[in-house]
Amino acid sequence: MELRANLGKLAPQLYKSMEQMEAQSAQFAQEAGLDKGFCHLLKLRASQINGCAFCLRMHARDALAAGESPDRLAVLPAWRESRYFSDAEGAALALMEAVTAIADGQVPDTVYAQAKAVLSDAQIAAVEWIGVVINGWNRIAISSRYPVAP
Repeated sequence: MELRANLGKLAPQLYKSMEQMEAQSAQFAQEAGLDKGFCHLLKLRASQINGCAFCLRMHARDALAAGESPDRLAVLPAWRESRYFSDAEGAALALMEAVTAIADGQVPDTVYAQAKAVLSDAQIAAVEWIGVVINGWNRIAISSRYPVAP
């Protein structure tokens, strides 16, 4: 595999800004009442859509360490077909998917209305901020081709 410019090493201040956004979005999510393990599942779902192996491995491990079950992790790509997620979690996952695939119809009104019905404004904002940050991280890791090996 061809070596790529490592964005973190070549622009450490920008990378540090991303780390700060990550910490701030995690704090905001906690204050909004979102479970830490579920936040990792949100990040994992975005990373699945984006195909970011580096973030997939990291957030799968982080979700398990935060108490998420292996079953919820396993069914995440097909969450709509399972009964593992509450209505609020399903709305958050749908919102995360829409934020991640924003070029495909933006964030549809139906997705936002579903979220608004079961999540507080702070929780909606927290999910969207998590989406902004993880999609940024995915682009950093993918474009730099961060290595993922056993």
